[in-house]
Amino acid sequence: MKVRIKKHKAHFLPKKNYKYSAIIGDELLSDSFPYKEILNGILWEVEGKWVVQGAVDVNIGANPSAEGGEEDEGVDDQAVKVVDIVDTFRLQEQPPFDKKQFVGYIKKYIKQLTPKLDAEQQEFFKKNIEAATKYLLSKLSDLQFFVGESMHDDSSIVFAYYKEGATDPTFLYFGVGLKEVKC
Repeated sequence: MKVRIKKHKAHFLPKKNYKYSAIIGDELLSDSFPYKEILNGILWEVEGKWVVQGAVDVNIGANPSAEGGEEDEGVDDQAVKVVDIVDTFRLQEQPPFDKKQFVGYIKKYIKQLTPKLDAEQQEFFKKNIEAATKYLLSKLSDLQFFVGESMHDDSSIVFAYYKEGATDPTFLYFGVGLKEVKC
């Protein structure tokens, strides 16, 4: 079965808005990361980037050997590559799901999230969750699973995968599973 992806222009969240899990309350996304709605907006697609942290090498024009210093004065800066979204929101990677576990998670997620939605959101969620589930199942072997900082695995899970040929991961969120908090 083919799943159609509805393409939208990338949206930018209004300044200083944060998106939290509607179930647990972990911060999962902010206006710093543009998103694109797919599958009628049930899923939000956010492009992550690998970034380097630490080990900043600044050339100030001095010649340490001429000034009696050594090339490396014992500073132990370690450069570490991290994914910006994972690092920013302190997401915690979870073990992969098999198909049965994933379907079980989706059923539990529907039960937990639906009462937290207004009537219009509930109708939208019920109408589109099946297509989102099929879409995610089609990528199941390629997905990484993340939860928020509190590590509640019965909360909103953030999905990540690499598009064909991509070097940076793409993250998927259930848009209706996020509540907006303006700061």
